[in-house]
Amino acid sequence: MTTAPTHDPIQQRVVRTLAGTQVLGGVGLSAGVAVGALLAEDVSGSAQFAGLGGTFQVLGAALIAIPMSRVMAAHGRRPGLVFGYLLAATGAIGLITAGVIRNFPLLLVASVLFGGATASNSQARYAGADLAHPQHRARDLSIVVWATTIGSVVGPNLVGPSAPVARALGLPLLTGPFLFSLLGLLLAIAVLLWRLRPDPLIEARQRRVADGDDSGATHGSVTRGLRVAAGIPNARLGILTLALGHVVMVSVMVMTPLHMNHGGADLEVIGFVISIHILGMFAFSPLTGLAVDRFGGRAVAVLGSATLSAAALLASASPEGESWTLLLGLFLLGLGWSCTLVAGSTLLTAAVPADERPGAQGASDLLMGLMAAGGGALAGVIVHQVSFEALALGALGVAISIGLAAALSTARPQIQDTRT
Repeated sequence: MTTAPTHDPIQQRVVRTLAGTQVLGGVGLSAGVAVGALLAEDVSGSAQFAGLGGTFQVLGAALIAIPMSRVMAAHGRRPGLVFGYLLAATGAIGLITAGVIRNFPLLLVASVLFGGATASNSQARYAGADLAHPQHRARDLSIVVWATTIGSVVGPNLVGPSAPVARALGLPLLTGPFLFSLLGLLLAIAVLLWRLRPDPLIEARQRRVADGDDSGATHGSVTRGLRVAAGIPNARLGILTLALGHVVMVSVMVMTPLHMNHGGADLEVIGFVISIHILGMFAFSPLTGLAVDRFGGRAVAVLGSATLSAAALLASASPEGESWTLLLGLFLLGLGWSCTLVAGSTLLTAAVPADERPGAQGASDLLMGLMAAGGGALAGVIVHQVSFEALALGALGVAISIGLAAALSTARPQIQDTRT
């Protein structure tokens, strides 16, 4: 076995490139997220269906993870990430068209495709870990996650400036942000095609072979990946942490713009609150990564559970419209999600053999998406039939279960991987 150098120039290039695409992809994704529920409510004509746009987007991210994992296993990270962004760009065009012709089925189909941006942004964190030294895996993974901060904070704040652009083009105001989404996604594709060379997954495979670890083909089947992960305690905990943390975040986040809008908050204020939420999601991820490398994924999963619980309590106490409790709650919601994302991703990646990682990582993102899609759909119904407070209290119960699972699970040794 060989020990990776402290400064690997290829890994540094990979992380820098992925950071750049995360900025652009973050703009592309978050510019539309801020108004997704409002556009769905406007086109459908009912608040009951407002959550379906975000739900179908999350569902799309989950489903797109299946072919994306196979593409990555066969051809590398670059083609897989480009595949997701291309689908998302197509979805952005479809969402603009749906808003113009007021076609709700088209909006749902386009939302599924738009989920490709989430799928690519999510898988990019694993690409950042392909060549990372095991002692710094969480750090490198979290740097890629952190880079999304810039684009994701800028994106929601483009809601206001998009209005005159939409007017000039004769488009409905709520479709304006998706114009910025389309531009950001196309630029992310260009950067990937130009800069992500060599491909990190292929390079990692070649290094393992050079070290005498010819373990055969890399597997991209999510079914196989799920079976492998299910047999490894740390991998199971990683997937559970990822899935439950994601469903808490998505279910509360997708209904927040609607909760504020019903209280009279304008689009600029809604965009600001969502940008603060996304700041919490990504800005502190390097600190989360360092904590995982230092204290372990289980400890950080417990911290994430506590933070999500505080967020849910604050959200449940927030009146409609503008409030400091909702602003703080949404920030903590993002921060708690960051803890569960970095901790869960590192637990999974460290526990699963290298040749099984694409499939297991795809399976984790599939489960994250399916659970969040269900949570998002249920969130709309709960808010319509009961209240936003009831939704937040339900999310509290899920958040608590993450900490219980991490605290009560029996510690098992991870694979001590000293290779890439």
